[in-house]
Amino acid sequence: MRDNSDLFDDIVPSDAAKAEQPAPQSEASGQWGENPENRTSVMKCPSCGADMIYDAESGKLLCEHCGTQKEIAGKTSEELDFERLLTDKGGWKESHVFRCENCGAQEVLDKNEIAKQCPFCGATNIVETSELPDIRPNAVVPFRVALKDAASAVKTWVRKRLFAPQKFRKSAKPEKMQGVYMPAFSFDSQTYSYYTAVLGKHYYVTRRVNGRTVQERRTRYFTVSGNFDMFFDDVLIQASGSIDQKSLNKLQPFQTNDSREYTGAYLSGYTATQNSKSGLECWEEAKDVIAGRLRSAILSRYVYDEVSSFRISTQYAGITFKYILLPVYVGHCKWHTKIYNFFVNGLNGKVTGKAPVSPLKVIITILIAAGVLVGLYFLFRLYGSDADAAEYLAIAGKTCGIL
Repeated sequence: MRDNSDLFDDIVPSDAAKAEQPAPQSEASGQWGENPENRTSVMKCPSCGADMIYDAESGKLLCEHCGTQKEIAGKTSEELDFERLLTDKGGWKESHVFRCENCGAQEVLDKNEIAKQCPFCGATNIVETSELPDIRPNAVVPFRVALKDAASAVKTWVRKRLFAPQKFRKSAKPEKMQGVYMPAFSFDSQTYSYYTAVLGKHYYVTRRVNGRTVQERRTRYFTVSGNFDMFFDDVLIQASGSIDQKSLNKLQPFQTNDSREYTGAYLSGYTATQNSKSGLECWEEAKDVIAGRLRSAILSRYVYDEVSSFRISTQYAGITFKYILLPVYVGHCKWHTKIYNFFVNGLNGKVTGKAPVSPLKVIITILIAAGVLVGLYFLFRLYGSDADAAEYLAIAGKTCGIL
């Protein structure tokens, strides 16, 4: 990956600021112990010198003081060779310190943070690329949804939670929302697989039992095998401890093919963290995702009712990756004494999260569903066979999760 230091032309150089202040070692040694101090940068307005932030709606840097806007000279991100991950030793192993380039205050960064707002003056300090350890972000999906629009999307999402208490749906408001760039790895790979599977196809035979005609289900098994090639593009795996893979999947797509080359300009006004999982750990998870998609793609070629066994051997070629920062708004809604977290895709406004469940609504729904199933069961018995009725009831009950 090439050096990104040229991407910070619009950022106040931290060396210049340090020259005007006492040496950091003398100030930090007593207050911060052995935590290393990292060089950071702050975006400054070329017109008035105030801090600039990234504006999601315009896609430009914005000075909230004088209204000046500035284009971000970025380009499409590039894939990196998989061998780069083999040298990854992980991020910082301890907390680290930054000196705000706006007011001079010192603040502790958690070991995975790379952008943070100064609690004293509000300026966003971004750790310079040269200071990041080992594998560094090379791509970013910028925010395109403003905070107010993300909050509106959360309210709409809450109103659609049919099993939530009615008062919660009407009155819940998102609290402490903030935009966070979440770390993730995306992988491209060509795959070559050999598979063998035993599949079953159901058929029915008619028999006389106790004077009645009944149909019994039986299964005819057959073996399939062959070679299967498939290319995978941008298999996305979260690398943060702040969001789980299931939630990330619900927020997709992030249009990672259109991600921009990493520059600190996109982070101004937001929080950003480094990966807490290594690229190699994420690759192992990506292989599990790929295996599942291969299985589905292969089985879709056949007509079957059940899978008795499935074995596959896969080779990977031309593996590339991006270490990418994804735009996510995080926050929560309160209900009584509990907090329910949510996530919003900062690119398209898609929402996922948790909401309280009304026990009364669940019980009523179960009773209605059970009544419908029992009614259909007796219809099957009346116009079909006992075996069919029993089979239907078992399948329907498992599908609804109530039997």
